[in-house]
Amino acid sequence: MRELCSAIDRDGYALLRGAFGPDEVAAVLRALTTALSAGADGPAIRGLEGAVYASRNVLALWPDAGDVWRRAPLGELLHAVLGPACGLVRALFFDKPPGQSWALPWHKDLTIAVRDNRLPSAQFGKPTTKAGIPHVEVPRSVLEGMLTARIHLDEITDENGPLKVLPGSHRTGKELVLDGEPRTVLSAAGDVLLMRPLLAHASGRSHPTTARHRRILHLELAASPALPDGYAWHDFLP
Repeated sequence: MRELCSAIDRDGYALLRGAFGPDEVAAVLRALTTALSAGADGPAIRGLEGAVYASRNVLALWPDAGDVWRRAPLGELLHAVLGPACGLVRALFFDKPPGQSWALPWHKDLTIAVRDNRLPSAQFGKPTTKAGIPHVEVPRSVLEGMLTARIHLDEITDENGPLKVLPGSHRTGKELVLDGEPRTVLSAAGDVLLMRPLLAHASGRSHPTTARHRRILHLELAASPALPDGYAWHDFLP
């Protein structure tokens, strides 16, 4: 546990291996698949053939996602990094289905979901609406009190568009500085990648001939339920 906490502080990320066993991964996949398939008008994002490859508002479709992060040893590690007042503030789902892959350039995660993004503030800006939910770009201080847990529901290999990260880039704040040697994060199903939002990361497309999915339950957690300037998280589940 101490080594993982040190890695998150030093590199901006760490891989918690074997956090979920095969039966637990299968149960999460079954529940997610059922929830995401229910209703074409929900917050799930579908490809041209109707297959779900993403959802921004997983908590609206599958409220039990709010309990997944509490399981040992993941819950203990999150509390060790963020403190006892931490809570889940957003849950997303990503897939790179065979034949419908996608890529993301180098970036940092700078926005959060809030109840109202129209409040006057010198610290919050660039309000947007994603899948009907208000979002806003937040100050560095808020992002430094957050941690993302990416639960890998499939084996991640070079075939299915793995994430690349720049170790230590979380220390440059919101500025995207592409210095250093990128690392590719490969993992088994059931592993959890913990990363700071300010860590620079990117991913490429899956190989055109692969039959592999790359399904990830993406959970964003914050150290405190409080936000400055009267802003409030859209969700906060302690």
